[in-house]
Amino acid sequence: MLLFLVFLYLTVTIGIGLYAARRVKNTADFAVAGRHLPLTMIITLTFATWFGSELVLGIPAKFMQDGMGGIVEDPFGAGMCLILVGVFFAARLYKMDLLTISDYYKVRYGTFVEVFCSILIMISYLGWVSAQVVALGLVFNLLSNDLISVPWGMALGMVSILAYTLIGGMWSVAVTDFVQMIVLIVGLLILAYFASDMAGGADKVIELASSKDLFKFWPEPTYGEIMAFVAAAITMMLGSIPQQDVFQRVMSARDMRAATVGPVIGGSMYILFAFVPIFLVATALIVMPEQAAALIADDPQKVLPTLVMEKMPFIMQVIFFGALLSAIKSCASATLLAPTTTFVENILRHFVQMDDRTTLKAMRLSVLGFSGIVLAYAIAMEGTSIYEMVSGAYQVPLVGAFIPLTFGLYWKRATSQGGIFACVLGVSVWLLFMFMPGWDAAFPQQLAGVLASLTGMLAGSLLPQWIPNMQGHVPHFEGTPPQEGRLIA
Repeated sequence: MLLFLVFLYLTVTIGIGLYAARRVKNTADFAVAGRHLPLTMIITLTFATWFGSELVLGIPAKFMQDGMGGIVEDPFGAGMCLILVGVFFAARLYKMDLLTISDYYKVRYGTFVEVFCSILIMISYLGWVSAQVVALGLVFNLLSNDLISVPWGMALGMVSILAYTLIGGMWSVAVTDFVQMIVLIVGLLILAYFASDMAGGADKVIELASSKDLFKFWPEPTYGEIMAFVAAAITMMLGSIPQQDVFQRVMSARDMRAATVGPVIGGSMYILFAFVPIFLVATALIVMPEQAAALIADDPQKVLPTLVMEKMPFIMQVIFFGALLSAIKSCASATLLAPTTTFVENILRHFVQMDDRTTLKAMRLSVLGFSGIVLAYAIAMEGTSIYEMVSGAYQVPLVGAFIPLTFGLYWKRATSQGGIFACVLGVSVWLLFMFMPGWDAAFPQQLAGVLASLTGMLAGSLLPQWIPNMQGHVPHFEGTPPQEGRLIA
């Protein structure tokens, strides 16, 4: 019955997504919902940016192992990313007639930086989307009592996401996210209230977590601890800023206010609501202490599903898996759309001449192709921690794309040569630290990459210019332009 209800819920969300897909008429509709989404939808879209398997399963597991300091990267870094986007980046980018974040790199620095950053952005999504697919496989395997294997569960989950993302793009993602976030918030709050009652009250749960020193946030005042803390904090806080899924959510807004305020509210909500699944897992230490301890030692990601399946009534199980699937699907759908849009707009266009209709078809085919790659990667990475799959994904754009974006927006002297040096030097040093034994232990690889990228930007822009500036214009929007944001780059 539980599995049947889950499939029924999936069918309903697919139906909602397909209904929203009727509004897709061109590439702007598919990629950024024609820039017509109101503030409420931008809030739910940005709130759903990272509210996936990572937050419901990965972060609570990491919290139980390493305490508050172990989750500085996510949710704190991830939520701060959205806030920083709303405060410092959204307004400047919204004024530009762009379809992808890589279009900005073309406008500001030229084709080399555009293609280079596009490749980095696409690579980073492989681990992120795969983490959501892995979680879907685990859910179907658990619900079917091993009747559905994890790989087959991954395939079923991917099909359920593709069913509407492939047709409706950002319009389908926005509408389904709006519905799924309501289910998610209400469902997890009901579960938290019920679990608190089972544990004897929220004060008992907080007291237990405090006694285990799980609320310790700041690192020990040693070089190694501080460096590791800073590196983890900036990975998603800064590395997620030059990402297509974040850009698409901001650019989908119908006016400047929604584009700037939406991410700030969404990011703040993300940080605050992250403590709900953490609280749920902490209740397991009281409700089933011995079993929880064994699961934490073996696979902490199973603590919350086990608590729900073995200690809660049927209706709570329905609510939990409805909320969990809402989180995973809302996160996976948009992050599946982002790299494929980037591929078509910023790589394929350099080799194939396409009108708008052909571009839309190419985007849909790319979604299908990338889905196959993600599924294969997820199956190959089965058994890897969801938290680790996600956290590793954002080092790539951090070291190669963040500095060119920020300096391009805020430093007038940034040049194409500086952008090229920043990209190449940042990624090269990051790879060097990654593969040289002991280097990362002495100095975090992502921090080394960012500093190298900064050095490349400053040196490349201030030294004599051997590479000329190569900038262009990338017009995309068709039909009626948005009420705000008409300034063309």
